[in-house]
Amino acid sequence: MFTLRCALATLTATLACATFTAQAADVFTATLDGSQQLPEPVKTSATGKLELKPSADGKSIEYTLSVSNLVNAVAGDVHLGPASANGPLVLKLFPHTGASTKSGEFSGVLAQGTITAADLIGPLLGSSLADFIDELKAGDVYTNVHTNDGKDPPNSGPGDYRLGEIRGQLK
Repeated sequence: MFTLRCALATLTATLACATFTAQAADVFTATLDGSQQLPEPVKTSATGKLELKPSADGKSIEYTLSVSNLVNAVAGDVHLGPASANGPLVLKLFPHTGASTKSGEFSGVLAQGTITAADLIGPLLGSSLADFIDELKAGDVYTNVHTNDGKDPPNSGPGDYRLGEIRGQLK
């Protein structure tokens, strides 16, 4: 009897872990910082995190883009491409639906919402959300956040990286 109870307890724990792992695999995250920015790393104290959670039916994705110590945020984008190269824009996260750019230092949720196939642009325009999720699973998607102080010259330091100040590969 003891052996049967131990076996059932082990099986229950194994199934619980397997269920958790399957659910966790459906969440894609990126940790953003200046060291991942291309073509040259950016020296900045700004960091960020993007989390994408596809719905069970695959028709939408909930997202949250958070940043810390970021100055003059003007755009948050998602691109196709490996960690070693820049690629085409496929999704705009910030500003979105009436949001405005952020002047000065900002920490917190920069953008949050729901993505559908209608939001895809560039080479994924007209594609299904399943096509985008396939790119995520392949590791060929990254996100970055652009900053701009509104003064020339561009790319003069933290808060003024028009090509992107922080970047992260979605996994």
